[in-house]
Amino acid sequence: MKIDFRERTPQLIAIIGLLVIITAILIGFLVTRNSQMQEMQEQYVIEKQDLEDEYEAISLQYEGFKFSVQNDSLLYKLQNEQAKVLRLQEELRMTQASDKAEIKRLSDELSTLRKILRSYIHQIDSLNTLNQELRAENEQITNQYNRTSRTLQQVSQEREKLSEKVSLAAQLVATNINAKAVNDKGREQSRLSRSTQFVVSFTVARNITAEPGERIIFIRIMTPDGNILSKSADNRFTYENSDILYSMRRIVEYGGEEIPVTMYWDIEEFLMPGTYKADIFADGHHIGSHSFAMED
Repeated sequence: MKIDFRERTPQLIAIIGLLVIITAILIGFLVTRNSQMQEMQEQYVIEKQDLEDEYEAISLQYEGFKFSVQNDSLLYKLQNEQAKVLRLQEELRMTQASDKAEIKRLSDELSTLRKILRSYIHQIDSLNTLNQELRAENEQITNQYNRTSRTLQQVSQEREKLSEKVSLAAQLVATNINAKAVNDKGREQSRLSRSTQFVVSFTVARNITAEPGERIIFIRIMTPDGNILSKSADNRFTYENSDILYSMRRIVEYGGEEIPVTMYWDIEEFLMPGTYKADIFADGHHIGSHSFAMED
């Protein structure tokens, strides 16, 4: 049987046209789908990058808070959470952008980390507030202590001044002082060659502030060459934190009223002419002095 292609030409043209249309549709569909998939891939990459940036930001936040926290327990927790952030960052870096399930899990982990960080921020703020209150309280206590110390120091200084005034007021004073040389008959002499004793007489003045009781009175007689007359090198008393020689010593009973005192020094040594000086001491104080001249 012989086929007449001229009769079939319209049918063939229709079939070919249909195939062209179908092919065009398929090509358009594939191009569109490929474009959509490319856009989705790009979106996945962008979302992953955004997530990486957020992880980096929260990691830096943890790092910053570590330097502002002085509480050891809270610092330990922050370090643990930061280590977890770094681990999740590494997991994210190794995850394909198209792995939506893993990306979602890591995004959820990030949300949890944010909540934990907010709770730590609240604790840090509370601790900082408490520290500020403690510092303010400590400063207040320190200022109060300093004020009290200054007050106590002022009171102590005033007490010392008052004590010095009382001590000064209670100090004995020698008046009517006379020092001279006499012979064996008690007559005053101006020449050493005729003298057998030095006589020092004075009056302890009235002082109702002074405590009554026994008083030890010392007299030092200084020669013209600056030496102190003394019968023994052991005859010493304390004056201004030093042990010094004395010539004569006497115990008197003092009741606050004036009393006369006379003390004698037997001349047994060679003495040079010149000016002699008698210094009188009592209760560790120098209470009077008198100078007198002697000829050879």
